[in-house]
Amino acid sequence: MTQAPGQNEADIKLPDAEQLGRSMADIAARSQRLVNDWLRRQAKEGVALDPLNVGGAFLEMTSKLLANPGQLVHAQLGLWRDYMTLWQNTTRRIMGMDSAPVIESDPKDKRFADPAWQQNEIFDYIKQSYLLSARYINDVVTHVDGLEPKTAQKIDFYARQFINALSPSNFAMTNPEVLRRTRETGGENLVKGLSNLLSDLEHGRGNLRIKMADSEAFKVGGNIAVSEGKVVFQNELMQLIQYSPASETVFARPVVIFPPWINKFYILDLRPKNSLVRYLVSQGHTVFMVSWVNPDAALAEKNFDDYMVEGVLAALDAIEKATGMREMNAIGYCLGGTLLASSLGYMKATGDERIKAATFLVTLTDFTDAGELGVFIDEEQLSNIEEKMFKQGYLEGSDMAATFNMLRANDLIWSFVVNNYLLGQEPFPFDLLYWNSDSTRMPPAMHSFYLRNMYQKNLLSQPGGIAMKGVPIDLRKIDIPVYFLSCREDHITPWTSTYKGARNFGGPVRFVLAASGHIAGVVNPPEGGKYNHFINAEMPENPDEWFGGATEVGGSWWPDWQRWVTGFDKTRVPARIPGKGKLKAIEDAPGSYVQVRA
Repeated sequence: MTQAPGQNEADIKLPDAEQLGRSMADIAARSQRLVNDWLRRQAKEGVALDPLNVGGAFLEMTSKLLANPGQLVHAQLGLWRDYMTLWQNTTRRIMGMDSAPVIESDPKDKRFADPAWQQNEIFDYIKQSYLLSARYINDVVTHVDGLEPKTAQKIDFYARQFINALSPSNFAMTNPEVLRRTRETGGENLVKGLSNLLSDLEHGRGNLRIKMADSEAFKVGGNIAVSEGKVVFQNELMQLIQYSPASETVFARPVVIFPPWINKFYILDLRPKNSLVRYLVSQGHTVFMVSWVNPDAALAEKNFDDYMVEGVLAALDAIEKATGMREMNAIGYCLGGTLLASSLGYMKATGDERIKAATFLVTLTDFTDAGELGVFIDEEQLSNIEEKMFKQGYLEGSDMAATFNMLRANDLIWSFVVNNYLLGQEPFPFDLLYWNSDSTRMPPAMHSFYLRNMYQKNLLSQPGGIAMKGVPIDLRKIDIPVYFLSCREDHITPWTSTYKGARNFGGPVRFVLAASGHIAGVVNPPEGGKYNHFINAEMPENPDEWFGGATEVGGSWWPDWQRWVTGFDKTRVPARIPGKGKLKAIEDAPGSYVQVRA
């Protein structure tokens, strides 16, 4: 049998008995404390046995399967035949004969990148067994007749979570890389991994909060979020940052950015080389950024209206005072775009015409198909979330982060389980993952309104469906130019859904589709030479028809946006220095609100 690379007697290391003893004693003490704390908390808070309402969905699926047993038997016979072929082929390999695999792993699947998964007969057998079982489960749950679409979506999603969790790469005894490391270190990797696991449990106060990046390697305002500027306005919900100019003259219309409040704004100012803020400043724009507060229980009553009044409208008032300009351009990112669209509907209804052009980055305004996040939006789950967040006065940022991580479980959960807990390694100092872990809390009144009226009822897409400050709004009456940027591989805001929402606006719409996902497709500087984009001036009803007629353009969408926005007004004025106008500087960018960690 072929030996896994690097495995020989010389690689074996005997552990230091004294050090191992100290480590295990520390682990035992920490484990006991964590278990006791967890038991006390469960007794105090009670336990929801099925908070995600998965059991009901799978019970319905089972009843449908039993109503058509022939389909299930056919699938089982197919699995049995595949296993028999796999066993025969593996036997041939062990005997030194060539044998083609029954099933191949995706070359992009990082779980099976180690050469031993192909070179070693046993690990190859384990891998193929898993892939055959995964295919069988997936085929069974996705071909059940008679299920409601929402139920089918939930079953498919959680079946994939189950499949991903059971990957042999996630277990020490069936992962060749882990076995090799264990052999080389004398088991120190597993001891260190257990210590890492306990540290993450301690950090999460009994809940597992997987460490994704070296938190000591980054400092907001130190080596990330470093664009120069000043906080020139603040209230309970946000700070407004004005960035320093990079030219002697600037475009007359300032640009204000409304990021999502579920994450911190500095994804748009992560590093100088990929900072959208820096790019906009370099192109001659006066840039303002809203930095949302990380709310606690004191802000529990803040609702969606408050985020418009104290966020969008307050920012426009402050910018007008700081620059003397009443006309401005606005950008909304993800949830910030949904808020911007809602605010534009209110502004149109009340005669406020200060925003002359609006940009929506990966923004849903029609939630008919909200993608896999829709799995978490049913009455049982919403009621559970509301009960939890109204009780403590906010929704923990880690709860939302865990939901988003489940959408890409292999990359954002299981890869770290292997690296941190099985290999006993520290995570890499990756700025994007540091930002991803820097989550924010949600005020319950605002978040409940958003989930129920947008995701569950899809009222924003309906004329008069929602009211802002008591004023019914209609997106179709918004007649200013709008720019929609969506991403082809976006797992949070599917591009076909953002396209549908874009067609609800009453003015001229430019829809651009970037390659890659929710973050990489947006944060894509021209200098990077990555990720093409697609343009099509027509807006047919069917998004696939739009894509069929689109032109592919190499590289970043940023220059396309620059041409679009400056096409409305090229007037230039002397550069504006933050804090030198009617609004005085409060503190240096990036401000203090962004520094508060959940």
